[in-house]
Amino acid sequence: MTDQQQDALTGPVPGLRRKVWCRGCRREMTDPESRMRGWGRECDPDQRTRHPEHDVDQDPIPGL
Repeated sequence: MTDQQQDALTGPVPGLRRKVWCRGCRREMTDPESRMRGWGRECDPDQRTRHPEHDVDQDPIPGL
C-alpha cells in the first residue's frame, strides 16, 4: 500500500465566508464581532460584550 492522502470532495468554497448563526435566536450573523463570539447583539448573555445602546435626550411628555 502507498501513503496517499485523498482530497475531500465537500468543504467550504474558497473565497466565500462561512455562515455563522446566533446561538440564541438562530439567525445568520453578519457583524464580525458577533460572529467571533457566536452570539447576536440582542441575544448576548454577557453584559460586558454588548454593543453600547444609543439613548436619545427627549423632552418630557406634556401632562405627565
